[in-house]
Amino acid sequence: MAAPVPGAATSQPSPARRTRPVPLPAASFLGVVVEDDPVTSATPSSTSRSAGRSLADPLSLGHGPAWRNRFALAPLTNTQSNPDGTLTDDEHEWLAARGRGGFGLVMTAAAYVAPAGQAWGGQLGIASEAHLPGLARLAEALRESGATSSVQLHHGGQRADAALHGGPNQCPWDAPEKDAVAMTTDEVHRMVEDFVAAAVLAERAGFDGVQLHGAHGYLLGQFLDGRRNHRTDGYGGSLADRQRALTEVVEGVRAATGPDFQLGLRLTPEGFGIPLEEGVETTRDFLASGLLDHLDLSLWDVRMRPRGGADGLLVEHFAGLPRGGTRLGVAGGVLSTEDAQWCLEQGADFVTVGVGAILHHDFADRALADPAFRVRQRPVTREELRAESVGDRFLDYLAAGWDDLVT
Repeated sequence: MAAPVPGAATSQPSPARRTRPVPLPAASFLGVVVEDDPVTSATPSSTSRSAGRSLADPLSLGHGPAWRNRFALAPLTNTQSNPDGTLTDDEHEWLAARGRGGFGLVMTAAAYVAPAGQAWGGQLGIASEAHLPGLARLAEALRESGATSSVQLHHGGQRADAALHGGPNQCPWDAPEKDAVAMTTDEVHRMVEDFVAAAVLAERAGFDGVQLHGAHGYLLGQFLDGRRNHRTDGYGGSLADRQRALTEVVEGVRAATGPDFQLGLRLTPEGFGIPLEEGVETTRDFLASGLLDHLDLSLWDVRMRPRGGADGLLVEHFAGLPRGGTRLGVAGGVLSTEDAQWCLEQGADFVTVGVGAILHHDFADRALADPAFRVRQRPVTREELRAESVGDRFLDYLAAGWDDLVT
């Protein structure tokens, strides 16, 4: 039986929270000046900034509980939810096991905030009251494990599956090749409301926070695409206007949730129509907003170089940005304790682990206990992954898309 929803009788959002969020006193946060936190303020040397810091150090944030260490579980697609987006026992156990395995933050897979945003079968939903009982049960299990918990909020946009939601897909522009039509201004406003309502639902379920999925070319990231987003209604054209939809979601979630609720954001720093220079500026703006608790850069590989040929490593273009009290994370190819510690040495505040967490439910505990820890050799058998609480539908998904992971 699902755990009771904390405060369900008294924490129903008011009708005002279901309408377009009221802007914060400033018209936009992009001009806000925030004092730098001494842990994360930019210095000439990222190494000196991280000196003396350990993966085992708790991570304090502006809102809510401190994470018990610097490891975050990546929001990994696992296709284990029911057709209606409710949580299954297999998906519950996949996430609860990572909480028991020592991760400081356990993040769900991308959860659609509206039916039109569903991008694949078996995707988790956070779009209706029907999704609440399973989410509440999961939040309680993660709390009992000692992990901080978060739901990743997502809308597929033109990358949604029109066959699942009845189509057409929504997009900032017309994209007939994706069965997508340009959203009206009212539909953009409704999209903002859907993200805010989903965050309120996550808070009611008992989660410590949410992360907004602004990466990988999904809807929030599509608004940032300067190649195609030429809207003239204030949500396209200039970089500031292309950021506006995401800005309103961030402001809306912060205004509609409580003072102990954590708000994060995931961004693609380069690619999907985002040149490096604009990725840096967007990251700079949101780090300095004073509204986010954490920002995660999805780098694919933490040691990769910029695609556009800029100097150095991609992470080096972001690690020195002023970030106030916002914690900066990096993700991609972290498979050992050495990899994770290297990320801190580059200036990251936390490290997001994907494949390593599939191979070992207790990756965090193992890495903290053994400086020489590295994940097992791949490919691995289905039996080995079942022992790590990877369910059969997740196994089928991995076997179909990851040639070197499952035998």
